[in-house]
Amino acid sequence: MKSLLSARSGNAMMMVALGMPALIGAMGYGVDTAQWYMWQRELQHSVDQAAIGGAWALAYSDDADYKTRAKQEFNANQKITASFASAPTISLANFDGGTANSVLVTATATKKLPFTGLLLNQSATVMARAQARFKEGSKFHACLITLKQDGTTFQIGGNAHVIANCGLGALSCSDDAITIDGSATVETTSIAACGTVDVPESLQGTVTENASGLTDVYSDIPIPEPDSGTADQTKKKYCEGNGNKAIANLFPGKYVGGYTAKCATTFNSGIYFIDGGTLDLSTNATVVGKNVLFVLRKGAQIKLGGEGATGSITLTPMQAADFQSTPYAADADRLSQMLFMEDKTDETEPASHQINGNTNLNIEGVLYLPNGDVQINGDSGTTSKLCFQISAYTLDIRGSAYLRTLCDYDDSSLLGTSTPIVRLVA
Repeated sequence: MKSLLSARSGNAMMMVALGMPALIGAMGYGVDTAQWYMWQRELQHSVDQAAIGGAWALAYSDDADYKTRAKQEFNANQKITASFASAPTISLANFDGGTANSVLVTATATKKLPFTGLLLNQSATVMARAQARFKEGSKFHACLITLKQDGTTFQIGGNAHVIANCGLGALSCSDDAITIDGSATVETTSIAACGTVDVPESLQGTVTENASGLTDVYSDIPIPEPDSGTADQTKKKYCEGNGNKAIANLFPGKYVGGYTAKCATTFNSGIYFIDGGTLDLSTNATVVGKNVLFVLRKGAQIKLGGEGATGSITLTPMQAADFQSTPYAADADRLSQMLFMEDKTDETEPASHQINGNTNLNIEGVLYLPNGDVQINGDSGTTSKLCFQISAYTLDIRGSAYLRTLCDYDDSSLLGTSTPIVRLVA
Protein backbone atom coordinates (compact mmCIF):
# COMPACT_ATOMS: atom_id res chain seq x y z
CA MET A 1 0.00 0.00 0.00
CA LYS A 2 2.83 2.36 0.90
CA SER A 3 4.47 1.67 -2.47
CA LEU A 4 1.21 2.37 -4.27
CA LEU A 5 0.77 5.70 -2.54
CA SER A 6 4.29 6.79 -3.37
CA ALA A 7 4.08 5.78 -7.05
CA ARG A 8 4.19 8.73 -9.59
CA SER A 9 4.24 6.96 -12.94
CA GLY A 10 0.45 7.36 -13.65
CA ASN A 11 0.05 11.07 -12.83
CA ALA A 12 0.03 12.28 -16.40
CA MET A 13 -2.66 9.83 -17.37
CA MET A 14 -4.80 10.81 -14.41
CA MET A 15 -4.45 14.51 -15.20
CA VAL A 16 -5.40 13.90 -18.80
CA ALA A 17 -8.36 11.83 -17.71
CA LEU A 18 -9.50 14.50 -15.26
CA GLY A 19 -9.03 17.35 -17.80
CA MET A 20 -10.52 15.61 -20.80
CA PRO A 21 -14.16 16.59 -20.08
CA ALA A 22 -13.14 20.23 -19.73
CA LEU A 23 -11.12 20.05 -22.94
CA ILE A 24 -13.94 18.43 -24.86
CA GLY A 25 -16.41 20.94 -23.43
CA ALA A 26 -14.23 23.88 -24.39
CA MET A 27 -13.80 22.56 -27.90
CA GLY A 28 -17.52 21.91 -28.24
CA TYR A 29 -18.39 25.33 -26.89
CA GLY A 30 -15.97 26.91 -29.34
CA VAL A 31 -17.59 25.08 -32.25
CA ASP A 32 -21.06 26.11 -31.05
CA THR A 33 -19.99 29.73 -30.62
CA ALA A 34 -18.61 29.87 -34.14
CA GLN A 35 -21.78 28.26 -35.47
CA TRP A 36 -24.02 30.65 -33.54
CA TYR A 37 -22.01 33.67 -34.69
CA MET A 38 -22.24 32.57 -38.32
CA TRP A 39 -26.03 32.20 -38.06
CA GLN A 40 -26.33 35.58 -36.37
CA ARG A 41 -24.18 37.31 -38.94
CA GLU A 42 -26.06 35.95 -41.93
CA LEU A 43 -29.45 36.62 -40.38
CA GLN A 44 -28.47 40.20 -39.50
CA HIS A 45 -27.19 40.85 -43.01
CA SER A 46 -30.43 39.48 -44.43
CA VAL A 47 -32.67 41.76 -42.35
CA ASP A 48 -30.38 44.73 -43.05
CA GLN A 49 -30.75 44.25 -46.78
CA ALA A 50 -34.47 43.63 -46.43
CA ALA A 51 -34.99 46.89 -44.54
CA ILE A 52 -32.89 48.84 -47.04
CA GLY A 53 -34.70 47.28 -50.01
CA GLY A 54 -38.13 48.05 -48.58
CA ALA A 55 -37.07 51.60 -47.76
CA TRP A 56 -35.82 52.21 -51.30
CA ALA A 57 -39.12 50.98 -52.69
CA LEU A 58 -41.00 53.54 -50.59
CA ALA A 59 -38.49 56.30 -51.30
CA TYR A 60 -39.39 56.15 -54.99
CA SER A 61 -43.13 55.52 -54.70
CA ASP A 62 -45.79 55.94 -52.04
CA ASP A 63 -47.71 53.01 -53.50
CA ALA A 64 -44.79 50.61 -53.72
CA ASP A 65 -45.21 47.07 -52.37
CA TYR A 66 -42.34 47.51 -49.97
CA LYS A 67 -43.00 44.22 -48.17
CA THR A 68 -42.53 42.22 -51.36
CA ARG A 69 -39.27 44.03 -52.09
CA ALA A 70 -38.07 43.47 -48.52
CA LYS A 71 -38.86 39.73 -48.67
CA GLN A 72 -37.02 39.42 -51.97
CA GLU A 73 -33.92 40.99 -50.46
CA PHE A 74 -34.18 38.83 -47.33
CA ASN A 75 -34.44 35.60 -49.30
CA ALA A 76 -31.67 36.62 -51.70
CA ASN A 77 -29.23 36.89 -48.79
CA GLN A 78 -30.19 33.63 -47.10
CA LYS A 79 -27.95 30.58 -47.49
CA ILE A 80 -26.83 28.85 -44.31
CA THR A 81 -29.95 29.73 -42.30
CA ALA A 82 -32.39 29.47 -45.20
CA SER A 83 -33.83 26.14 -44.04
CA PHE A 84 -34.51 27.11 -40.43
CA ALA A 85 -34.96 30.91 -40.39
CA SER A 86 -38.43 32.32 -39.80
CA ALA A 87 -40.20 34.44 -42.37
CA PRO A 88 -39.25 38.09 -41.78
CA THR A 89 -41.69 40.39 -40.00
CA ILE A 90 -41.87 43.62 -41.99
CA SER A 91 -43.61 46.83 -40.92
CA LEU A 92 -43.44 50.61 -41.00
CA ALA A 93 -42.12 52.40 -37.95
CA ASN A 94 -41.73 55.97 -36.75
CA PHE A 95 -38.25 57.43 -36.56
CA ASP A 96 -36.80 60.68 -35.24
CA GLY A 97 -40.15 62.39 -34.83
CA GLY A 98 -41.48 61.29 -38.21
CA THR A 99 -44.49 59.10 -38.90
CA ALA A 100 -44.15 55.79 -40.76
CA ASN A 101 -40.85 56.99 -42.21
CA SER A 102 -38.81 53.83 -41.75
CA VAL A 103 -39.00 50.11 -42.50
CA LEU A 104 -38.52 47.70 -39.60
CA VAL A 105 -37.59 44.05 -40.25
CA THR A 106 -37.12 41.29 -37.68
CA ALA A 107 -36.41 37.57 -38.05
CA THR A 108 -35.32 34.58 -36.00
CA ALA A 109 -33.45 31.35 -36.71
CA THR A 110 -33.90 28.30 -34.44
CA LYS A 111 -31.87 25.07 -34.56
CA LYS A 112 -29.89 22.76 -32.29
CA LEU A 113 -26.21 23.54 -31.99
CA PRO A 114 -23.84 20.55 -32.48
CA PHE A 115 -22.58 20.32 -28.87
CA THR A 116 -25.00 22.05 -26.50
CA GLY A 117 -27.92 20.71 -28.50
CA LEU A 118 -26.65 17.18 -27.86
CA LEU A 119 -26.06 17.69 -24.15
CA LEU A 120 -29.15 19.77 -23.34
CA ASN A 121 -31.47 18.53 -26.06
CA GLN A 122 -32.53 22.14 -26.70
CA SER A 123 -32.50 24.38 -29.75
CA ALA A 124 -30.75 27.72 -29.85
CA THR A 125 -32.49 30.81 -31.24
CA VAL A 126 -30.81 33.84 -32.75
CA MET A 127 -32.73 37.03 -33.52
CA ALA A 128 -31.90 39.94 -35.83
CA ARG A 129 -33.52 43.36 -36.21
CA ALA A 130 -32.93 46.16 -38.71
CA GLN A 131 -34.50 49.56 -39.33
CA ALA A 132 -33.94 51.74 -42.41
CA ARG A 133 -35.12 55.31 -42.68
CA PHE A 134 -36.29 56.67 -46.04
CA LYS A 135 -37.01 60.10 -47.46
CA GLU A 136 -38.72 60.44 -50.79
CA GLY A 137 -37.12 62.47 -53.52
CA SER A 138 -38.93 65.76 -54.09
CA LYS A 139 -40.05 67.19 -57.40
CA PHE A 140 -39.54 70.93 -57.57
CA HIS A 141 -41.72 73.02 -59.85
CA ALA A 142 -41.47 76.74 -60.44
CA CYS A 143 -42.90 79.37 -62.78
CA LEU A 144 -40.35 82.09 -61.95
CA ILE A 145 -36.85 80.67 -62.46
CA THR A 146 -33.34 82.07 -62.75
CA LEU A 147 -30.77 80.10 -64.72
CA LYS A 148 -27.43 81.72 -63.87
CA GLN A 149 -25.48 79.18 -61.82
CA ASP A 150 -23.63 81.48 -59.44
CA GLY A 151 -24.23 84.65 -57.47
CA THR A 152 -27.47 86.24 -56.30
CA THR A 153 -29.72 85.77 -59.33
CA PHE A 154 -33.28 86.28 -58.07
CA GLN A 155 -34.13 89.44 -56.14
CA ILE A 156 -37.44 90.79 -54.90
CA GLY A 157 -37.29 94.12 -53.11
CA GLY A 158 -38.95 97.43 -52.40
CA ASN A 159 -42.72 97.25 -52.07
CA ALA A 160 -43.07 94.62 -54.77
CA HIS A 161 -46.00 92.23 -54.53
CA VAL A 162 -45.55 88.83 -56.16
CA ILE A 163 -48.25 86.16 -56.34
CA ALA A 164 -46.79 82.95 -57.75
CA ASN A 165 -48.13 79.85 -56.02
CA CYS A 166 -46.49 77.88 -58.82
CA GLY A 167 -43.13 78.37 -57.12
CA LEU A 168 -39.83 80.26 -57.31
CA GLY A 169 -36.51 78.65 -58.23
CA ALA A 170 -32.83 79.41 -58.78
CA LEU A 171 -30.11 77.24 -60.31
CA SER A 172 -27.42 79.30 -58.59
CA CYS A 173 -25.46 77.28 -56.05
CA SER A 174 -24.17 80.38 -54.25
CA ASP A 175 -25.19 81.78 -50.90
CA ASP A 176 -28.23 84.08 -51.14
CA ALA A 177 -29.14 82.75 -54.58
CA ILE A 178 -32.61 84.16 -53.89
CA THR A 179 -33.15 87.25 -51.74
CA ILE A 180 -36.50 88.69 -50.70
CA ASP A 181 -36.60 91.91 -48.70
CA GLY A 182 -38.85 92.09 -45.68
CA SER A 183 -40.76 95.01 -47.21
CA ALA A 184 -41.82 92.94 -50.23
CA THR A 185 -44.93 90.76 -50.25
CA VAL A 186 -44.57 87.30 -51.75
CA GLU A 187 -47.23 84.60 -51.94
CA THR A 188 -45.87 81.23 -53.04
CA THR A 189 -45.91 77.57 -52.09
CA SER A 190 -42.30 76.69 -52.91
CA ILE A 191 -38.87 78.35 -53.02
CA ALA A 192 -36.06 76.07 -54.18
CA ALA A 193 -32.41 76.86 -54.85
CA CYS A 194 -29.18 74.99 -55.49
CA GLY A 195 -27.59 77.38 -53.00
CA THR A 196 -29.07 79.19 -50.01
CA VAL A 197 -31.79 81.83 -49.82
CA ASP A 198 -32.43 84.92 -47.72
CA VAL A 199 -36.17 85.32 -47.21
CA PRO A 200 -38.48 86.61 -44.47
CA GLU A 201 -39.45 84.29 -41.62
CA SER A 202 -42.98 83.97 -42.99
CA LEU A 203 -41.64 82.17 -46.08
CA GLN A 204 -39.21 79.80 -44.35
CA GLY A 205 -41.70 76.94 -44.48
CA THR A 206 -41.66 76.99 -48.29
CA VAL A 207 -37.86 76.92 -48.67
CA THR A 208 -35.63 74.10 -49.90
CA GLU A 209 -31.96 75.03 -49.88
CA ASN A 210 -29.00 73.17 -51.40
CA ALA A 211 -31.38 71.25 -53.62
CA SER A 212 -29.64 68.85 -55.98
CA GLY A 213 -30.72 67.96 -59.49
CA LEU A 214 -32.07 71.39 -60.49
CA THR A 215 -31.83 71.92 -64.26
CA ASP A 216 -32.85 74.16 -67.13
CA VAL A 217 -35.57 71.97 -68.61
CA TYR A 218 -35.80 74.07 -71.79
CA SER A 219 -32.09 74.08 -72.63
CA ASP A 220 -32.35 71.36 -75.27
CA ILE A 221 -35.45 72.65 -77.06
CA PRO A 222 -34.51 73.48 -80.67
CA ILE A 223 -34.88 77.24 -81.19
CA PRO A 224 -36.53 78.13 -84.52
CA GLU A 225 -34.35 79.89 -87.09
CA PRO A 226 -35.36 81.84 -90.18
CA ASP A 227 -34.75 80.09 -93.48
CA SER A 228 -34.92 81.05 -97.14
CA GLY A 229 -38.68 80.99 -97.00
CA THR A 230 -38.92 83.40 -94.06
CA ALA A 231 -40.33 86.76 -95.15
CA ASP A 232 -38.45 89.93 -94.21
CA GLN A 233 -41.18 92.11 -92.72
CA THR A 234 -38.89 95.01 -91.81
CA LYS A 235 -40.39 98.41 -92.68
CA LYS A 236 -39.66 102.04 -91.98
CA LYS A 237 -43.29 102.61 -91.05
CA TYR A 238 -45.72 100.06 -89.70
CA CYS A 239 -48.73 102.13 -88.63
CA GLU A 240 -51.47 102.91 -91.12
CA GLY A 241 -53.99 105.67 -90.49
CA ASN A 242 -53.83 108.80 -88.42
CA GLY A 243 -54.01 109.64 -84.73
CA ASN A 244 -55.88 107.29 -82.44
CA LYS A 245 -57.20 105.37 -85.44
CA ALA A 246 -53.78 104.27 -86.62
CA ILE A 247 -53.19 100.51 -86.58
CA ALA A 248 -50.39 98.10 -87.39
CA ASN A 249 -51.32 94.69 -88.74
CA LEU A 250 -48.18 92.55 -88.51
CA PHE A 251 -47.40 89.15 -89.98
CA PRO A 252 -44.87 86.44 -89.09
CA GLY A 253 -41.36 86.84 -90.41
CA LYS A 254 -38.09 88.62 -89.70
CA TYR A 255 -37.97 92.09 -88.14
CA VAL A 256 -34.47 93.57 -88.33
CA GLY A 257 -33.79 96.17 -85.64
CA GLY A 258 -36.87 95.28 -83.62
CA TYR A 259 -40.32 96.85 -83.54
CA THR A 260 -41.87 99.68 -81.53
CA ALA A 261 -45.64 99.68 -81.04
CA LYS A 262 -46.42 103.32 -81.89
CA CYS A 263 -50.06 102.48 -82.53
CA ALA A 264 -52.59 99.72 -81.85
CA THR A 265 -50.86 96.55 -82.98
CA THR A 266 -52.07 93.12 -83.97
CA PHE A 267 -49.61 90.25 -84.32
CA ASN A 268 -51.12 87.58 -86.54
CA SER A 269 -50.50 83.95 -85.63
CA GLY A 270 -47.01 82.64 -86.32
CA ILE A 271 -43.29 83.02 -85.54
CA TYR A 272 -41.67 86.46 -85.30
CA PHE A 273 -37.87 86.68 -85.52
CA ILE A 274 -36.62 89.86 -83.85
CA ASP A 275 -33.09 90.38 -85.21
CA GLY A 276 -31.40 92.86 -82.90
CA GLY A 277 -32.83 96.08 -81.53
CA THR A 278 -35.80 96.13 -79.18
CA LEU A 279 -39.29 94.71 -79.31
CA ASP A 280 -40.83 97.71 -77.56
CA LEU A 281 -44.39 97.22 -76.38
CA SER A 282 -44.12 99.84 -73.63
CA THR A 283 -45.81 102.73 -75.46
CA ASN A 284 -49.30 102.35 -73.94
CA ALA A 285 -50.67 101.14 -77.25
CA THR A 286 -53.14 98.27 -77.34
CA VAL A 287 -51.27 95.14 -78.42
CA VAL A 288 -52.89 91.82 -79.27
CA GLY A 289 -51.20 88.65 -80.44
CA LYS A 290 -52.93 85.27 -80.51
CA ASN A 291 -50.93 82.08 -81.06
CA VAL A 292 -47.59 83.81 -81.55
CA LEU A 293 -43.93 83.04 -80.80
CA PHE A 294 -41.24 85.71 -80.58
CA VAL A 295 -37.67 84.53 -81.16
CA LEU A 296 -35.13 87.10 -79.93
CA ARG A 297 -31.89 87.00 -81.92
CA LYS A 298 -28.63 88.93 -82.09
CA GLY A 299 -29.04 90.49 -78.66
CA ALA A 300 -32.62 91.67 -79.16
CA GLN A 301 -34.33 93.08 -76.09
CA ILE A 302 -37.94 93.31 -74.99
CA LYS A 303 -39.83 96.05 -73.18
CA LEU A 304 -43.31 95.32 -71.92
CA GLY A 305 -45.59 97.75 -70.12
CA GLY A 306 -45.97 101.50 -70.36
CA GLU A 307 -46.09 104.65 -68.31
CA GLY A 308 -49.82 105.25 -68.35
CA ALA A 309 -52.93 103.23 -67.63
CA THR A 310 -54.55 103.30 -71.08
CA GLY A 311 -52.67 100.57 -72.90
CA SER A 312 -53.04 96.81 -72.70
CA ILE A 313 -51.03 93.84 -73.90
CA THR A 314 -52.63 90.47 -74.59
CA LEU A 315 -50.39 87.71 -75.91
CA THR A 316 -50.94 83.95 -76.12
CA PRO A 317 -48.51 81.26 -77.38
CA MET A 318 -48.73 78.95 -80.35
CA GLN A 319 -50.21 75.51 -79.80
CA ALA A 320 -48.83 72.23 -81.10
CA ALA A 321 -51.24 72.24 -84.05
CA ASP A 322 -49.92 75.64 -85.17
CA PHE A 323 -46.48 74.14 -85.88
CA GLN A 324 -47.68 71.30 -88.09
CA SER A 325 -47.27 73.25 -91.33
CA THR A 326 -43.88 74.66 -90.33
CA PRO A 327 -40.33 73.21 -90.40
CA TYR A 328 -40.68 72.70 -86.65
CA ALA A 329 -43.49 70.16 -86.72
CA ALA A 330 -41.25 67.47 -85.17
CA ASP A 331 -40.81 69.63 -82.06
CA ALA A 332 -44.37 70.91 -81.95
CA ASP A 333 -45.20 69.55 -78.51
CA ARG A 334 -42.10 71.06 -76.93
CA LEU A 335 -42.42 74.42 -78.67
CA SER A 336 -46.08 74.81 -77.80
CA GLN A 337 -46.68 77.22 -74.93
CA MET A 338 -43.44 79.10 -75.68
CA LEU A 339 -44.20 82.83 -76.03
CA PHE A 340 -40.67 84.30 -76.04
CA MET A 341 -37.48 82.39 -76.79
CA GLU A 342 -34.02 83.87 -76.70
CA ASP A 343 -31.37 82.57 -79.09
CA LYS A 344 -28.10 83.25 -77.28
CA THR A 345 -25.87 81.94 -80.07
CA ASP A 346 -22.65 84.01 -80.23
CA GLU A 347 -23.91 86.27 -77.42
CA THR A 348 -21.37 86.90 -74.67
CA GLU A 349 -23.25 89.50 -72.62
CA PRO A 350 -26.76 89.15 -71.20
CA ALA A 351 -29.52 91.18 -72.83
CA SER A 352 -31.56 93.54 -70.67
CA HIS A 353 -35.33 93.08 -70.65
CA GLN A 354 -37.83 95.32 -68.87
CA ILE A 355 -41.39 95.07 -67.71
CA ASN A 356 -42.63 98.35 -66.29
CA GLY A 357 -45.39 100.92 -66.08
CA ASN A 358 -49.12 100.52 -65.52
CA THR A 359 -50.14 98.73 -68.68
CA ASN A 360 -52.60 95.90 -68.19
CA LEU A 361 -50.51 92.91 -69.10
CA ASN A 362 -52.28 89.64 -69.84
CA ILE A 363 -49.88 87.08 -71.20
CA GLU A 364 -49.86 83.31 -71.32
CA GLY A 365 -47.05 80.87 -71.93
CA VAL A 366 -43.33 80.69 -71.23
CA LEU A 367 -40.82 83.54 -71.48
CA TYR A 368 -37.58 81.61 -71.96
CA LEU A 369 -34.73 84.12 -71.72
CA PRO A 370 -31.56 82.14 -70.88
CA ASN A 371 -29.35 85.12 -71.77
CA GLY A 372 -31.61 87.78 -70.32
CA ASP A 373 -31.49 89.95 -67.23
CA VAL A 374 -35.17 90.64 -66.59
CA GLN A 375 -36.13 93.66 -64.52
CA ILE A 376 -39.68 94.26 -63.36
CA ASN A 377 -40.02 97.65 -61.76
CA GLY A 378 -42.05 100.80 -61.21
CA ASP A 379 -45.76 100.15 -61.03
CA SER A 380 -45.74 97.14 -63.30
CA GLY A 381 -49.25 95.85 -63.52
CA THR A 382 -48.83 92.25 -64.61
CA THR A 383 -52.27 91.39 -63.31
CA SER A 384 -52.55 88.46 -65.66
CA LYS A 385 -55.54 86.17 -65.28
CA LEU A 386 -53.60 83.60 -67.27
CA CYS A 387 -50.67 81.29 -66.59
CA PHE A 388 -47.31 82.67 -67.64
CA GLN A 389 -43.83 81.58 -66.67
CA ILE A 390 -40.47 83.35 -66.74
CA SER A 391 -37.24 81.39 -67.03
CA ALA A 392 -34.42 83.93 -67.29
CA TYR A 393 -30.70 84.36 -66.64
CA THR A 394 -31.51 86.69 -63.73
CA LEU A 395 -34.69 88.22 -62.36
CA ASP A 396 -35.02 91.48 -60.41
CA ILE A 397 -38.44 92.59 -59.16
CA ARG A 398 -38.39 95.95 -57.44
CA GLY A 399 -40.24 99.20 -56.71
CA SER A 400 -43.98 98.81 -56.40
CA ALA A 401 -44.18 96.10 -59.04
CA TYR A 402 -47.20 93.82 -58.94
CA LEU A 403 -46.63 90.43 -60.52
CA ARG A 404 -49.26 87.71 -60.58
CA THR A 405 -49.39 84.44 -62.46
CA LEU A 406 -52.10 81.86 -62.06
CA CYS A 407 -50.20 78.72 -63.02
CA ASP A 408 -50.87 75.68 -60.87
CA TYR A 409 -47.81 74.29 -59.11
CA ASP A 410 -47.98 70.90 -60.84
CA ASP A 411 -48.48 72.53 -64.25
CA SER A 412 -45.50 74.85 -63.97
CA SER A 413 -42.00 74.06 -65.23
CA LEU A 414 -40.24 71.09 -63.66
CA LEU A 415 -37.21 72.59 -61.96
CA GLY A 416 -35.68 69.29 -60.90
CA THR A 417 -35.93 66.25 -58.69
CA SER A 418 -33.96 65.67 -55.52
CA THR A 419 -32.40 62.25 -54.88
CA PRO A 420 -34.25 59.98 -52.43
CA ILE A 421 -32.40 59.18 -49.21
CA VAL A 422 -32.23 55.78 -47.47
CA ARG A 423 -30.15 55.16 -44.37
CA LEU A 424 -29.81 52.15 -42.07
CA VAL A 425 -30.44 53.53 -38.59
CA ALA A 426 -30.69 50.42 -36.41
